[in-house]
Amino acid sequence: MNLINDRVSIIIPAYNRAKYIECAIESCLRQDYSDIEIIVVDDGSKDGTFDILFDYQSCEKIKLLYHEGRVNRGQSASINLGLSAASGEFVVILDSDDYLSAGVVARHVSYLSENCECGLVYGMGAAVDSEGRSLNFNTLSDFHVESGDPNNLLLNCYIALPGGSMVRSSVYKKIGGFVESFRAGQDHDMALRIFESTKVAYLPEVAFFYRKHEDTISARGLERRWRIGFEILNRARMRYPYRQNIVRKRLAVLYFRLALVVWEDRNFFHAICYFLRAGLLDPARSLRVIAGQEKVK
Repeated sequence: MNLINDRVSIIIPAYNRAKYIECAIESCLRQDYSDIEIIVVDDGSKDGTFDILFDYQSCEKIKLLYHEGRVNRGQSASINLGLSAASGEFVVILDSDDYLSAGVVARHVSYLSENCECGLVYGMGAAVDSEGRSLNFNTLSDFHVESGDPNNLLLNCYIALPGGSMVRSSVYKKIGGFVESFRAGQDHDMALRIFESTKVAYLPEVAFFYRKHEDTISARGLERRWRIGFEILNRARMRYPYRQNIVRKRLAVLYFRLALVVWEDRNFFHAICYFLRAGLLDPARSLRVIAGQEKVK
């Protein structure tokens, strides 16, 4: 039974997730916070996901949306469609192959209700395999502390905006929706914009479980993510006075990650060029990686 009468809108963008979508939805229905609406946006699925979602429509808590013509428009467009229909004071975005931990909605609502200056609260994610078995790995360390400094988030996107976070709907109304031209990296872009505009907080507990499986991100998807990262960085620099040393180090990260991807694709010439650029932009970190003093995750 919830003591605070503030609705929570949980938005689940779904594309070809017939194997996992029921688990995601059920984790929302099992929350011990009563005033929840679940908005599932089918993004043109062709594997039976839509049929599963259609059967859920009899549940009064669930609203099924889809794009005109049931076309695939990408995760950003799907989330934005969900945001346009959301009526909650607070918003949670959940990937369709992940699921929420028990009681997390009530705990996050309680925190935001008691800390009115805070626009976002988040927790850590626990990794599971395709069958939901623990992989004994969390997205954040036990020593993680939130500084609230956007510079730290620019350098390393440590926050899990889908799943692990609850955001006031007023924050989304203030800063706008997800960039629909981004087919990757949109979570980092949105998290940066939120950090730039409001106070944030971290609760040191598992907020959601995220699946690591073969369908998560392909090599091509990774390359697209890191290339979009350059545009995200450029947009961030135009919006907010990020420190120049942080911008330089973020560029080094992007070139290094891109080098790893194209090396795997046997594009050795471009990989070496990217490695060299990363080294010149952040020589100290590069030396630590080469010496084995810092692991590349």
